[in-house]
Amino acid sequence: MAENGGTSGTNHQDSPNYAKVLIIGAGMAGLSAAYHLTRNNFTDFKLFEARRRLGGRIVQIPIGVERVELGANWIHGVLGNPVYELAMQHGLVDIMAAPKSHKIVAATEQGKQLPFTVLQEIYEAYLCFLKRCEEYFISQYEPPDGIDSVGEHMKLEMNLYLDKVKDPVERHLKELLFDCLLKRETCISGCDSMNEIDLLEIGSYTELQGGNIILPKGYSSILEPLERVIPKDKILRKHPVKLIKWNCRKRIQKPENGSDSDSEESDITVVEDGSTPGSSREVSQEKTFPTPSSYSVEVVCENNQRFYGDHLICTIPLGVLKHKATSLFKPPLPDYKTEAIDRLLFGTVDKILLEFERPFLHPSITEVLLLWEDDSSEDITKNWFRKIYSFSKITETLILGWISGKEAEYMETLDSNTVLETCTVVLRKFLNDPFIPKPKSCVCTSWHKQEYTRGSYTAIAVGASQIDIECLAQPLYLDENDAKPVLMFAGEHTHSNFYSTVHGAYLTGRTAAQTILSNDTPQEIVVDCEDETDLSSWIQGITLE
Repeated sequence: MAENGGTSGTNHQDSPNYAKVLIIGAGMAGLSAAYHLTRNNFTDFKLFEARRRLGGRIVQIPIGVERVELGANWIHGVLGNPVYELAMQHGLVDIMAAPKSHKIVAATEQGKQLPFTVLQEIYEAYLCFLKRCEEYFISQYEPPDGIDSVGEHMKLEMNLYLDKVKDPVERHLKELLFDCLLKRETCISGCDSMNEIDLLEIGSYTELQGGNIILPKGYSSILEPLERVIPKDKILRKHPVKLIKWNCRKRIQKPENGSDSDSEESDITVVEDGSTPGSSREVSQEKTFPTPSSYSVEVVCENNQRFYGDHLICTIPLGVLKHKATSLFKPPLPDYKTEAIDRLLFGTVDKILLEFERPFLHPSITEVLLLWEDDSSEDITKNWFRKIYSFSKITETLILGWISGKEAEYMETLDSNTVLETCTVVLRKFLNDPFIPKPKSCVCTSWHKQEYTRGSYTAIAVGASQIDIECLAQPLYLDENDAKPVLMFAGEHTHSNFYSTVHGAYLTGRTAAQTILSNDTPQEIVVDCEDETDLSSWIQGITLE
């Protein structure tokens, strides 16, 4: 394909602010789209990124001598995972690395550790209950009346299980462990409570086989092979977008029959341009930039720069769409899209990274589960830390805590020293060791507060469904006769099976690029049977009954 994508030599090609394809967001979806376009010798695009850096929710920082991931941590699955294949292709996976031993302990607030046999028993039961929840997605059976969420169903199963435990102390400890595992699940699902996750839809997520893979140089190393291919002059950093006009060509089209609102296309959304035609500023811009008839989309950045194109790939995260979709698009998105944006969940999951001067955990222990007692207080300012479900080792002197939901959002408002002091108290209490040192530094993520993410990843809330993701992913056309859409959506929130994952984002970016690269009209499929006297070889081995 020609480098310019086959664009005819019209006046808009002369503008430096024009490109055939505009891509909003240089996270994994945007990078994937730009990467695949470039690999197919198509470079007539511009990639806009609001930040200085690329990668979106993939970001690495130094803490001491270590490089630490603040966002995505693992490649989820091996078989059929394009991100794993990309990592393998570029030598980013250490296939000779032996899996590290993983020893978990579960401790109470009194510093008592549960026997490993109890931990194993409850964990296996928990996985069984979760599997039953997932089976509703493909099952003909209905859940019990009044049970709509994963959390409610899990609690029902857990209570039935615990009712068989006669010893009240044993029952209480097992219940605490179940509650801890539910908090862990909120970090996996990306929600405040599992009561928010739709029971009938949790099985829509497809888990790839092969376990979670950690890259030796960190997850962020996956960005370099993509960045290396994309021409640097096609990437516009520090260009946050404040307005996307996606129906520009429609704006000046007139019905062929000369009628007004009663034309056959009256049901198609038309942009109403609120600018004053006679203003000198507008006239001067028309002399510099393309005329409306020569482009379909216009992007206005925060710095008031304007860019023009024929197609736009929007990879803006769902959290940002929830906050800005109504003001970001002109004309407004169709109702079915805005309703899908509202119904889907975009929760917050944060990391608390603690750096210590010296090791304090036993070398064989890799993670400590925190079995919090029930707390009657509803004051989040006093109990936010009770949502931390575990502390795990990154290295002997670098400890990672996980927190989700409203408590994570509150933690983002605190200074790092307050979080450091609080976590020190928690560790000393659960490990029953008053001499555990204070961390020398503390780094907390703030994905909810970040203007260009507004959360962590997508989940299907109660009342939402996989169809909402499919509606969000649906491309928009200027005209039903157009071969290609004017506005496409990509990102983890637009993959109906791999939502919440980097490989879901990668695949949706690739799909958008393939849509751009495809022929304007489908090619006729021709079967060459020149060397065959009949079609018997095609059906050899098939028995017709």
